[in-house]
Amino acid sequence: ISLTETPMAGVNRIVKAVEDYTLATLFLVLASPLMLLIAIGVKLSSPGPVFYRQQRVTWNGENFEMLKFRTMPIDAEARSGPVWSKQGERRATPFGAFLRRTSLDELPQFINVLAGEMSLVGPRPERPEFVEQFRQRIPGYMQKHLVKAGISGWAQVNDLRGDSDLEQRIEYDLYYIDHWSVWFDLRILVLTLWHILKSHNAR
Repeated sequence: ISLTETPMAGVNRIVKAVEDYTLATLFLVLASPLMLLIAIGVKLSSPGPVFYRQQRVTWNGENFEMLKFRTMPIDAEARSGPVWSKQGERRATPFGAFLRRTSLDELPQFINVLAGEMSLVGPRPERPEFVEQFRQRIPGYMQKHLVKAGISGWAQVNDLRGDSDLEQRIEYDLYYIDHWSVWFDLRILVLTLWHILKSHNAR
């Protein structure tokens, strides 16, 4: 049995926090004009709030309210309940589909980082309903919660997003946890900027 230990202890935890708060503040300031334009676009594209708030699971299995720019009509899951996102689905508004394709809908998560609920880099968080399903059938799934959930991660920059292989995604998440360093985080952030332009599985 192989058990992964969290690297976020002692000095590492402080370094990771400084990295997150410093870079998230910088990114949020730089992105604020764009976020204002997106907010206007969301309001004009369909009735409802600018932000979409959804329960997700982060470090130590704790729930938090993750923010996104709203990409779907407000009643999109009224009948179906929680639905796993799949490539080619048509629930999003036209403007929302553009935000998803470019990952601009994720920008409000810098606020989650400043609130201490997420990290810039880490395993992507999942909804509690799906966590309960995946923990039963995917070995090591819950070990991804040994660190804070991230806006981007090692799995995502390797094109494991959306409707991709979950077992392979977990392997990449656990590799990230085992090999974490500030330089690894910075590498992932740089790759994320490039990957947004070419990803086929943006969610």
